[in-house]
Formats: sequence, structure tokens, C-alpha cells
Amino acid sequence: MSQSQTARGALLWHIGIWALFALVIAVLPYIFTSSSSISMMSQMGVFIIFALSYNMLLGEAGMLSFGHAVYFGLGGFFTLHAIRAVNDGVWSFPLELMPLVGGAGGLAFGIIFGSISTRRAGVTFAMITLGIGSMVESSANMFTDFFGGESGISGNRVTDVTLFGFSYGPSVEVYYLIGAWTVIAAVAMYLLTKTPLGRISNAVRDNPERAQFVGYNTTIARFIQFSLSGFFAGIAGGLFAIMFEIMTAPNVGLVQSGAVLLMTFIGGVGVFFGPIIGAVLVTYMHTALSGFSEGWILYFGLLFVFMVMYAPGGIAGVLCVHAAPWRAGHLWRLLPGYLLALVPALLAIAGLVAVVEMGYQLSLAYDPSSPIDLFYMEVNATSLLSWLVALLVLAVGIAGVLGAARVVRARWAEVNRSMQASGAKT
Repeated sequence: MSQSQTARGALLWHIGIWALFALVIAVLPYIFTSSSSISMMSQMGVFIIFALSYNMLLGEAGMLSFGHAVYFGLGGFFTLHAIRAVNDGVWSFPLELMPLVGGAGGLAFGIIFGSISTRRAGVTFAMITLGIGSMVESSANMFTDFFGGESGISGNRVTDVTLFGFSYGPSVEVYYLIGAWTVIAAVAMYLLTKTPLGRISNAVRDNPERAQFVGYNTTIARFIQFSLSGFFAGIAGGLFAIMFEIMTAPNVGLVQSGAVLLMTFIGGVGVFFGPIIGAVLVTYMHTALSGFSEGWILYFGLLFVFMVMYAPGGIAGVLCVHAAPWRAGHLWRLLPGYLLALVPALLAIAGLVAVVEMGYQLSLAYDPSSPIDLFYMEVNATSLLSWLVALLVLAVGIAGVLGAARVVRARWAEVNRSMQASGAKT
């Protein structure tokens, strides 16, 4: 096969993947028709863009930022002010393009703050972004004309100025607007990874000294990547503002910055589709767990610690590790070990959930002796027997997972030897 045919095949493959991505977004409302599902999927689209913009920093250029929500939040505030101006008749601008206003706001402040923060790298850069994030969050209560004080600012997305004649009052119309921008922004960020800027950013991430030695200005590369990341974060903030019609100080705060870090790391840093997985999973878990338990933040923290310790490449990294055995036809040899670990893993999760929920019941409930529903059973948090059973289930589950881990490692060793013997890449 010639090089041109190979390139054409790769191009068609990528076009097919993105077409499938757009198709999935288009048909989801026909599968999940409830208003709550559509709202949750809209949030997923917003946070996919936000997480991908953060991956431009951490995954592509190796810049750990603790203040990325600044550009997300400012983009949302600028968008809402623009919508209010349209409603007041001050200017005319279609709602479909309003996310570009947010992107422009994120880009502007990305240039301003990036010109300062990107002069340093590593821990120093992270501390600068932390300081900038704290400064902007505290400024929200000082500059009330722009931020609206503690109550924030609100607006009405239903305007007469649109490109396609939709009112964008119904949530499904907002979903398709967000979905269209999700595809556009994701494709744009993916194409950026294939440009010289993307390659230079990877070089700066992997070995900045060597990149500088061969003639690249690492500061300029970080600055451009930082500014473009702010642009896409601003687009996400603009879509968030259109969806919820309100922006408040926490939208630029450290909690929001921590959330996008969580999404990106859990999904997989450095793998392009990783943040997409992380944004979908974290948004779903947040929506599901916040209605199930008051300790949902604790579960997120435990998940993050687990991923850092045992799967630092995130979910996408785990999937990529299995690509070579899949291509070599050896993936089936790993399944028995995984199936063996499944039951004890579920036991460990059940025991952990029981301990956490009973702990919250004892510390926060008005009447701790009232039973709580766990796994279709009523559990009394004040009963010593309930605690003993929960701790026993947790201990048995952990012991079973540790035992199954040895089997999994042995299976992996066999698969690696087989692939090496057959000349396959590991």
C-alpha cells in the first residue's frame, strides 16, 4: 500500500470517527427523552469542551493549572452581558454565535494572565495560576457591576436575534446548540494537536530543555497554548451561561477549577478522548450521586486518589494499554483474571459505601437511629452489628481484589511473553 493510500485511509478513519461522534450527539435525545436527561447531556457537552480545553494545558503542554475556571467563568459572564445587551436593544448578535463572545473573553484574559504565568513552568506556574484564580474569585464580590455580587447576574436566552429561527426556550433546542458547538470545538482542538504548535507543545511538555536547545522558544509555545486554551474554556463558559441563564462567583472559583482537573485526570491526561470520557463520567456521577448521598464529594475524592495511585493514565490510559493485546488476539486471556476480580471489587465498593453512608448518618442526621436504605435493605447506623458487617464486607472485598490482582499480573506476564515471542509490540 502506498503512502498516499495510507494517508487517505487514515483521513477517512478520522472523518468516520468524528461523524459517528456527531451522530451519537444527534440521536441521544431520541433515546433519553426526559427533561432531566436532556439537561444532563447538555451539561456533558459543556464540560467536554471545558475538559478538552484543560487538556490543552496539562495533557498537551504539561502545564498544571489550578485556575482554569477563571476563563470558563469570565467567558460565561461576558456572554450573559452580551445577551442582556441584545435583550435591551443595545446591539444585535445571534444567540448561536454568543459562545464566541465567551471565547473572546476567555482569550483576552488568557493573553493577559498567560503573559505573566507562562514565564515560569512546573510548580511555580501552578502556584501562579492558583493565585490568579483566588484573585479573580475574590474580585467577584468587589466588582459588582460586572459580576453581580453574591447573587451573580442572570439573563434571558430567548431573543429575537437568531440565525435559524429557533427560540431556544425548550431544553432540547439548547441541547442541540450545545451539541453543535461541542463537535465544532472538539474537532478544532483535535486539529490543533496535529499542527506544528501541537507538536512543539508536546516537545515542551516532554523535554523543555531539549526543545529550547534545538531553537524553540518554550515560553512563547506555552503562552500561545495557554491563550488558546482560555479561548475554548470561554466557549464552554458561554454555553454554560446560555443553558443556565445565570453566572455566579463560584463559576470562576477554585472548586470549578478542581472539577475540571478531576474530569481530565480521571478520563486520561494526554489522550485526546480521555477528557471526553472524564467529563461524561464525572457529570453523570455528580448528577446521580448528589441525589443519592450527601457524601458524593467524598466519593469523587476517593475515585481521584484511586486513579492517581493505580491508573495514573486515567480510563483512556487503561483502554490504550489493552490495545496491543487486542490487536495481537490475546485480550481474551486477560478476561478470566478480570472476571475473578469483579465480585470482590463489588463487595469492596458495597462495604465502602455502607461505611461512608452510616458515618454521614451518625454525624449529620437529625435522628441517627432512623434506618437508612442501602442496597434495598434498611440499615441502622447506630447498630454495632451493622458496622461489623460493613467492615467485614469491605475487608473481604479488599482481600479478594488483592488476590485477584496476582492472577491478573500473571496473565499479563503471559500475554507479554506471547506478544514478544510473536514479534508484536507491547
